[in-house]
Amino acid sequence: MNFRNFEAEEKLFARRALVAFALVVTCFIVLGINLYRLQVRQHRYYQTRSNENDIKMIPVAPTRGLIYDRNGIPLVRNVTWYDVLVTPYKVSDMAATLRALTPLLDLTPDDIDAFRHALQHSSRYKPVELKAELTDRQVARFAVNQFRFTGVSVATYQDREYPYGADLAHVVGYVSKINDGDYRRLNEAGTGENYAADHNIGKQGIEGYYESLLHGKTGYQEVEVDNHGRIVRVLKEVPPVAGKNIYLTLDLHLQQYVEQQLAGQRAAVLIEDPHDGSVLAMVSSPSYDPNPFVKGISYKAYKALLQNKDLPLINRVTQGLYPPASTVKPYMAISALMTHTITPTTTFFGAPTWTLPGTHRTWRDWKKSGHGMLDVTKAIEESADTFFYQVAFMMGIDRIHTMLSQFGYGKSTGIDLNEEYAGLLPDRAWKQKVHKRAWYQGDTVSVGIGQGYWIATPIQMVKAMVALINNGKVIAPHLLAKAQRGHWQQRYQPVRPQPQIGEATSPYWGLVRRAMFGMANAPNGTGYKYFHTAPYGIAAKSGTSQVFSLKQNQTYNAKTIPIRLRDHIFYTAFAPFSDPKVAIALILENGGNENVTAAPVMRNILDHIFLPPASATPLQTAGQ
Repeated sequence: MNFRNFEAEEKLFARRALVAFALVVTCFIVLGINLYRLQVRQHRYYQTRSNENDIKMIPVAPTRGLIYDRNGIPLVRNVTWYDVLVTPYKVSDMAATLRALTPLLDLTPDDIDAFRHALQHSSRYKPVELKAELTDRQVARFAVNQFRFTGVSVATYQDREYPYGADLAHVVGYVSKINDGDYRRLNEAGTGENYAADHNIGKQGIEGYYESLLHGKTGYQEVEVDNHGRIVRVLKEVPPVAGKNIYLTLDLHLQQYVEQQLAGQRAAVLIEDPHDGSVLAMVSSPSYDPNPFVKGISYKAYKALLQNKDLPLINRVTQGLYPPASTVKPYMAISALMTHTITPTTTFFGAPTWTLPGTHRTWRDWKKSGHGMLDVTKAIEESADTFFYQVAFMMGIDRIHTMLSQFGYGKSTGIDLNEEYAGLLPDRAWKQKVHKRAWYQGDTVSVGIGQGYWIATPIQMVKAMVALINNGKVIAPHLLAKAQRGHWQQRYQPVRPQPQIGEATSPYWGLVRRAMFGMANAPNGTGYKYFHTAPYGIAAKSGTSQVFSLKQNQTYNAKTIPIRLRDHIFYTAFAPFSDPKVAIALILENGGNENVTAAPVMRNILDHIFLPPASATPLQTAGQ
């Protein structure tokens, strides 16, 4: 029989009790130390934080980066504004507060009505704007009396100002108020918190495309405030990081000169440096003043812009869709040569009309007497329609689409603007999908001279010409030269690869360029009258884009046709011929008005660049 050892059990209990007591004492010591640290050493810090209503996190907006032209001229300004904000839950008598503030802030009945309307659609815990854009006098009067107004404060922020107004609206764009769609997009991208202190965001043009570079990073202050909402002290501060400054390839003075040339027209001009695709000028006329959009344009004013038949909101350079007309003949020629459809010595008879083989359907040439025997050089010089009808018929739409799409037609160019249309380079699949009909040979014939279903933008025409100048190297146009902040800078780098069309060493590139030079300088060239006297050498190609189709035997007469049904006139050109420094596309919708015609405007622009007045600074391009 085993008997319990009470003495051993008593010792075991004593040891356990001692260990437990030690643990309890240790815990009380640790608790005491922490209580001392919290209640004594950090008393002031935690006493401040004990009342959440007395601690505010204030986001601090970064300074938005500026935008400069290629010569360092600022194209935008940051201006500081003062707003009065009211936090409703802190105001015991709103009516009395508004009465007292009226003489101090020069409040109008409209200001008060707008404020009451905003109150109804806002949380009582969220500050509501009472009056925006205070003058210095109003700010001073309120600052002296601010102690009387619990829950009323002055907020400062920066806004954009566009000193050149409509001259740069389609390039620089504008910032405007952040709307629900913007917040949704920012939150989806995980950048919503970075806009906690911002009123505006880039919407159009460079402001919109390079928003991430221009905006910067929001900072914040953790502050202690008294019962009047006034800051007592700053507990913690993280300063904002300013946005990067952007330098464009644009030349402001050239831009303004072109604007003057197009005044009163529905027109567009794009000037590029063919060495690297940098845009020197981009003008769309008419334009609009972007400044009203910053604060929020009125419904009436915005409606007037939308209903304006001249479409000032459209950037005609990147969004204007036109049949490219005869400007495509050089690219049709190079495509036919490279696919061995023709050779440099191939000749066709340029009659007044061309008949589709096996039918009685005819297409007219612009020259009623015809051109006689034509090779590819003479066909480009004289812009012979019948030659290119035959070329298109021989190539077929499949080869045309394959080749011309390489020049950039039917797709976006890669320009660093969000506002761009891809245009349309038609093919069999497109017609079947859209029109539910098969492709006919007659459709191909019209495409051969840039008509029919084919529509393109002026920027696509310049991109194709730049590829021709560079022996088939396709270069995307761009507006950004570099982004810079302090000593840090990053120069523009092409986003897309630069493909090569055919063989760069092919003699056909030079043949077609010389034919364009002949168009402007040979006596039989369609541009001889306007361009052959230029001492620097111009190569060009014009085009006439039909707005409506003529009947089989109908004769076009601009004088008897309403202005908006008249043909569009194009000119594409590069100069100097021996070492091209600019590539230009010009369109005058409906042929222009007020005695303005395309060829003289093109010559004026080129002379301004290469024969500047003695007081002007010659334009510097990447090739110099």
